[in-house]
Amino acid sequence: MLKKLILNNWKSFREAELEINALTILIGTNASGKSNALDALAFLNRTVQGIDLQSALAGDNKIAGIRGGVEWAALKPNHQFTLKILVGTDDERTDYLYSITVETTPRVQLVSESLDRIKKRPTTDKNPYQIHLFWTDTVLQENPSITARLYNKKKGKPQEMHRSMSILSQLEITKTITQEITEGIEVVSQVLSRLFILEPLPSLMRDYSPLTENLYSDASNIAGVLAALKADKKAEIEEAISSYVTQLPEKDVRKVWAETVGKFNTDAMLYCEEFWVSDHDPTIVDARGMSDGTLRFLAILTALLTRPKGSQIVIEEVDNGLHPSRSGLLLKMLLDISEQRTIDVLVTTHNPAILDELPLELVPDVVVAHRDLSTGDSQLTLLEDLKNLPKLMASGSLGKVTSQGLIEQSFKIN
Repeated sequence: MLKKLILNNWKSFREAELEINALTILIGTNASGKSNALDALAFLNRTVQGIDLQSALAGDNKIAGIRGGVEWAALKPNHQFTLKILVGTDDERTDYLYSITVETTPRVQLVSESLDRIKKRPTTDKNPYQIHLFWTDTVLQENPSITARLYNKKKGKPQEMHRSMSILSQLEITKTITQEITEGIEVVSQVLSRLFILEPLPSLMRDYSPLTENLYSDASNIAGVLAALKADKKAEIEEAISSYVTQLPEKDVRKVWAETVGKFNTDAMLYCEEFWVSDHDPTIVDARGMSDGTLRFLAILTALLTRPKGSQIVIEEVDNGLHPSRSGLLLKMLLDISEQRTIDVLVTTHNPAILDELPLELVPDVVVAHRDLSTGDSQLTLLEDLKNLPKLMASGSLGKVTSQGLIEQSFKIN
């Protein structure tokens, strides 16, 4: 799983690290850098899929650009940025460190890239044992290609690569590399490709959607995903969705499901059964009549229940459009399903209600995005690292402390 994200000269960050756990909650005021940190993950997810670096930042006719595009990708006045990730494996003693540096002017192209294997050996004090699986030579700006060095226990086997794409994606389809390199590339590529950035758009979820295997980032095809499942799996997931929806404070929605529609059964619609008055029959409502909050709630549930095990789901403003009374259920849902399905979840929020529902044992998983008072650069700080945290918590709940701006004030003290 993804254990750490390291940002260097990326957007508003000069240098920062984001520790990632099973459930990571990123908080902070507007313009503190929360979205910029998530954009780094979106960029890495695109590059591992073989999307060229220019399109990964600026977008093209198939994907939208990263916020700020090319112009704001590097912290000004810099013209290049570096992103790194630390990836864990099933073997607790083995991690992989991946790094990519990209310049944005005069053109978007690769400057350097590397993948290291870090292994802790129990039989020696010489730890950790780190080898470079691949790395790149220094390259002149005008060169269209870059030399990658592939690990062979010597100086590295040279291989010319394009500078317009990540080497990771280029090597993924290369069959003439060693088993050690192949294993490292597979681990890191799988983690990055399974990153799912969820940004539900209720307005797009109300229409019919084609039968599809994977949920779109905007959740517009939620009905198509559910309807395309095999009968037993569909029944299982729809039952799980309904079990959470019926716990909503309003208790009006009793059941949620999707059905194919039309002569050819290639499209689907989302339905729910509402029950308001005890002596009346329930009412069936399709997605066009559902509230924004309910649709967002269903999108999060569907992502948690349909993404592959081992995935990482990133949700910005996880509680957007949801009534504060739903915060406890939302948090319970995130914790329960992510644990059951081995899915890591990274969310941003500034809603006091959801922070008030946070158990004390999860406080170490809260990260604060804030601005450096002297430079204006964005920084990431673990909440538990605040020196005056005990005093803050003694003054009220975490939600109250956040809503009153006391956390931001504490950085002046620290």
